[in-house]
Amino acid sequence: MKAYFIGGGIGSLAGAAFLVRDAQLPGRDIVIYEAQPLVGGSLDGALLASGAYSLRGGRMLTTDHYECTWDLLSSIPSLEHPGLSVRDETIAFNLENPAHSQARLVDRNRFKIDVTHMGFSARDRLELLRLTEASEETLGNSRITDWLSPKFFESNFWYMWQTTFAFQPWHSAVELKRYLHRFMNEFPRIETLAGVKRTVYNQYDAIVRPLADWLKRQGVQFVRGTRVTDMTLEDEGGRVRVRQLMLDRDGRTANVRLEDGDLVFFQNGSMTDASSLGTMTEPPPHLTGKDSQGWALWESIAQGHPEFGNPSAFNTSIPESYWLSFTVTCRDSGFFDKMEAFSGNRAGTGGLVTFRDSNWLMSVVLYHQPHFAGQPKDVQVFWGYALHPDRVGNFVGKPMSDCGGADILHELCGHLNFDRALFETATCIPCRMPYITSMFMPRNLTDRPLPVPKNSVNLAFVSQFVEIPDDVVFTVEYSVRAAQMAVYQLMKLDRPVPPVTRHDKSLAVIFATLEKAFA
Repeated sequence: MKAYFIGGGIGSLAGAAFLVRDAQLPGRDIVIYEAQPLVGGSLDGALLASGAYSLRGGRMLTTDHYECTWDLLSSIPSLEHPGLSVRDETIAFNLENPAHSQARLVDRNRFKIDVTHMGFSARDRLELLRLTEASEETLGNSRITDWLSPKFFESNFWYMWQTTFAFQPWHSAVELKRYLHRFMNEFPRIETLAGVKRTVYNQYDAIVRPLADWLKRQGVQFVRGTRVTDMTLEDEGGRVRVRQLMLDRDGRTANVRLEDGDLVFFQNGSMTDASSLGTMTEPPPHLTGKDSQGWALWESIAQGHPEFGNPSAFNTSIPESYWLSFTVTCRDSGFFDKMEAFSGNRAGTGGLVTFRDSNWLMSVVLYHQPHFAGQPKDVQVFWGYALHPDRVGNFVGKPMSDCGGADILHELCGHLNFDRALFETATCIPCRMPYITSMFMPRNLTDRPLPVPKNSVNLAFVSQFVEIPDDVVFTVEYSVRAAQMAVYQLMKLDRPVPPVTRHDKSLAVIFATLEKAFA
């Protein structure tokens, strides 16, 4: 038996680990194809040739959830702390650096808003309860705005929930409902982000590198610079089997024939597909799926196979699914010193600071330093993003999508009333991500395939674009859970996948949530 993974993101890395650890498949019989030079997919982090750092994003973790992720990381050794797993290392780090935001929302006057009150009206509470309790069949492919009134989107709660999880009002009502249930225990502490856990470094250095290192030591084969362009599907009395993979290896074509026992795990779709970077003076190029061909394989195999999902539900409206992030490399401590004094939070303990009145709806977060392995001691790195990059700035007279890094720093200084000289030696790298919240787009139930479609013999899907009841997309957990479910099902393992923790069934959580809603 051989196992082939199409894409080298966290879903594939996790799936390979579960095959080795739980199915006892030798690593030498596992192949991971990745078109990019590095594996890890959306969990990236890099030092650019310019000497500046770049992150597309940073995923928040929580020890009250993420059951499959912690199960995986408990088996992966730390690269820096012998005898500890990545899970042990992460938990110890968060005990030393607990999150407790003191400047979650900031207004146009640089005033830290009192966010102990959610700002709900009686109508807001009733509408939110109605959405939370509606069945997914009733919600269908409706949008959040179909269920909540305009005033709701001016509440403290919405600004905090929206920017914590990157929701837009036009996104799927089903996905918001799932989030409200999955993270109900976070609702009473949403203003402090006390439930949020961070990794020691960025997630490429803290999760991907140790996981990839462990897989390599098991003999897993990483084939980079290789895109799987098509697959041959064979119908066996209503059951579908992958018989061949067609590869493009740096412009050279090759075919891989699959034997009867071989398996294929496919990362269908990508929220960071067609991403592009800008510079201090130039905005990121406006790329689409046509430039990257990142959706082409899923689109190809879904034709004539409705059980493989419907990618067009997610990738056909870039204005509704894109936003921009930015990474700032500071070469002196001036900005961090002023930001720590203003926020009341030491770097690494404050979480997101959102500028509520920003036309771009800009947020920034100061990570614990160093945020990259090998980062010099005199360098500090922070990250930010904006949910409305198509709008003209408050201090820069153009949309964020047309801005280079210097313009973004100008806008940030305007919201904080900081001297722009703070950033004289800094470098800001903007990043455009056209599909970053595509998994939140309104959809029908059949638009996402199951991790293992009912008629599939040897093909599984491991990504953010599969259907897992009760769990939520835009999390590391979703990809890891999909991979664990797929491996256990195809390998017929008699080992349960860790269940979703139902905090929404806890009376204590329900009472705390109600109390917060009426605060």
